[in-house]
Amino acid sequence: MARHEPTVPPPPRHPAELPFLAFMVILNAAIVVVIVLAAFVVPFLPDALQDSAAAYAVRAALIALLLLIPGLIVVRELQRASVRGTAVQLSERQFPELYRTAEDFAGRLGLRRRPDIFLANGNGALNAFAAQATGHDYVVLSNELFAHLHENNRAGLRFIIGHEMGHIRLHHVALWYQLAVAYSQRIPILGPTLSRLREYSCDLHGAHLEPDGVTGLVLLAAGRHVETDVDVGELLQQGRQLRGFWVGLAQLPRSHPFTVRRVERLIDLGLLRVPVTGTVGAGFR
Repeated sequence: MARHEPTVPPPPRHPAELPFLAFMVILNAAIVVVIVLAAFVVPFLPDALQDSAAAYAVRAALIALLLLIPGLIVVRELQRASVRGTAVQLSERQFPELYRTAEDFAGRLGLRRRPDIFLANGNGALNAFAAQATGHDYVVLSNELFAHLHENNRAGLRFIIGHEMGHIRLHHVALWYQLAVAYSQRIPILGPTLSRLREYSCDLHGAHLEPDGVTGLVLLAAGRHVETDVDVGELLQQGRQLRGFWVGLAQLPRSHPFTVRRVERLIDLGLLRVPVTGTVGAGFR
C-alpha cells in the first residue's frame, strides 16, 4: 500500500519512554557482552569447574544468544500463521466500517503500510494486541471487545485500534526493538516499567485518533456488560486519589498501568473527553 501522509502530527511518546528505553538497550548490550566473555572463559576453567552449574548456565545462555534471532523470527512467523488460520480478517466486505477505520488511522499516523486487522475468539478474555511478521503488521481484537463495543460504542473500539496501531508506529513490535531489549526486559521491575511506558505512549495515540473513546479503557475496569453505565467523572476522581506508597508498590510488577490512572491522565491532558452526564453512554462535550 502506498504510504499515507498524516494530516495532523501524531502524538509524541510518553516523555520517559525513550530515556528508559536507552537505559534498557545499554543494559541489554552489557548482558550480551557478559555472556560472550563468560563463554570464552569457561573452556579455560579447571575440569571440576567446567562441570559446575554456573558453567552449564553460561553455555545455555550462549546457545540462547546464538538462537535468539532465528528463534524470534520463527515465533513471529508462526504466530501470524496461527492468527490467519484461526481469526477473521477484516476487509472491504468483512466488517467494512472498521476496515475503513484502520485505513484512515494508518494514513493519519503516517504508517508505511496499513496493518491487517483480525477478529479472534478471545474465549472470554478482553484482549487486543499488535504484532509484526516479515512484511506484515497486524492487530488482533478479541470478540469480547468487538461484540460489546462495535454495536453500542464504536468510539471505544476505535480507541483500542488506535492504541494498538500506536505500538506499530512506535516500533514496539519490530524485530530490532525486541532484540534490543530481549534480555533486559526479562529483569523484574525493569521490564514491566518499560512495558507500562509503552502503554502510556500508545494511549496517547488512541486518544489522538479517537478522543471520544474513553469506553475503550472503562471496559477494562468495569467489564463488558456495564461499561456504558460507568460514571466517568467518578472514575476520574478515583484515579486522582490513586496515590501513595502501596499503590506504587502494587504497580511495579504490572506490565500495564492501572486502568483508572490511564483514564485520569488522558482526561487531565485534555486528550479524552468526559461524557456530559458522566456516564459513557451519554453525549460528549
